[in-house]
Amino acid sequence: MPKSFYAMLSRMKYIHRWPLMRNTSTENISEHTQEVAVLAHALALLTNQRFGGTVDTGRCVLLALYHDVPEILTGDLPTPVKYHDPAIREAYKKVETGAANRLLDMLPDDLRPLYAPLLHGEDGSIEARLVKAADKLSALVKCTEELKLGNKEFDNAQKATEQALHDMQLPAVEAFLQEFMPAYSLTLDEQQG
Repeated sequence: MPKSFYAMLSRMKYIHRWPLMRNTSTENISEHTQEVAVLAHALALLTNQRFGGTVDTGRCVLLALYHDVPEILTGDLPTPVKYHDPAIREAYKKVETGAANRLLDMLPDDLRPLYAPLLHGEDGSIEARLVKAADKLSALVKCTEELKLGNKEFDNAQKATEQALHDMQLPAVEAFLQEFMPAYSLTLDEQQG
C-alpha cells in the first residue's frame, strides 16, 4: 500500500482558516503555514541577534512548517471555540494528538520518529514558543489586512491578538510589533518608499 503522508500534506491548501468570520480574502492553512515559517524565522533571528538568544533557527522553521498539519484531518477550529473553556481545549488537544498520530501512521516506520517531534511540536522550548508567537503574528497580519480593507469583523480579533502577543513577553515579538508590523497597514507604494 502506498504511503500517503506527503499527499495528505498537499491537502493543506483545501483547509480554510477563520471559518466563523466574513473574510474579504480567504486564507488556507498552506498559505498560513508559509507565513508562520517566515515569521518564526524572523523571531528566531531577532532573538539571537538582538537579545542574546541561542535559538535553533532551522528547528524553529521546521516546527512552523508542521505546526498546523493535524488540521488536515480536524479542520481549523475557531479560537473562540477552542479556548472557550479548559474542557473544550483539553478535548481538542486529544483530537489534535490523534490526528497527528494518524498522519504519522502514513509514514514508513523509519521516518515516523523523525516527524513525530514536528507534528507534536509544543514542547515548551524557545523554538516552540517562537512558533506560537509567529502563529499569533500571522493572525495579526490577517486582522490588519482585513481591517485595511474595511472589514470591521476583525476588529475584536485584532485587539485580542495584540494583547495575546504582548502577554507572551518575548522581546523579539515586541521588536517585531514596533519595527515591522506598522508596514502591514501601508499600501504597496508606501511599503516601497
